[in-house]
Amino acid sequence: MTLKIHVDHEAGAPYEQVRAQISEQARSGALPVGHKLPTVRGLAEELGLAANTVAKAYRALEADGVIETRGRNGTFIAAAGDAAERRAAAAAQTYAAEARRLGLDQGAALDAVRDALRAAYE
Repeated sequence: MTLKIHVDHEAGAPYEQVRAQISEQARSGALPVGHKLPTVRGLAEELGLAANTVAKAYRALEADGVIETRGRNGTFIAAAGDAAERRAAAAAQTYAAEARRLGLDQGAALDAVRDALRAAYE
């Protein structure tokens, strides 16, 4: 299995593209748990990016629980592959509580979520 990343310099922040693509590949199983990722410098060279750009993506992925750094051994896809789902569930619970506090009914709260998701995924 190999890491496949395409950076489109016209399509937003490169670090976010790297983060999103690694996250999706980990979530889908294309990058299995324990898969060793390239070094920051190695991936930066391969993609034609600054090392700080890749480092920023790796830091975000580690904060999300998608990858783990094992010191000199390298960076790997983490076993906690459902970390993103747990964070999304926590965010959803926070949103639901806030919508209820604001007096929105379920229909209005769901409409707001659908609009936000549509905007985020378009």
